[in-house]
Amino acid sequence: MPKMKSHSGAKKRFKISKSGNVKYAKPNRGHFLTEKSQDRKRGLRKAGFLKGKHAKTIKRMVQG
Repeated sequence: MPKMKSHSGAKKRFKISKSGNVKYAKPNRGHFLTEKSQDRKRGLRKAGFLKGKHAKTIKRMVQG
């Protein structure tokens, strides 16, 4: 049986924290920033964490 390959796209978008949580950068921070409120932009700076079934799937993709 060959080794499992990790998913290149997932590797670039997600990180696994020391505690095993899946961390990602929130979307909608790329452009049109003048139209978004300061509160909204501040919230987008913080990292997001996946949980449940999604986190399990991404972990499998990243670790290969």
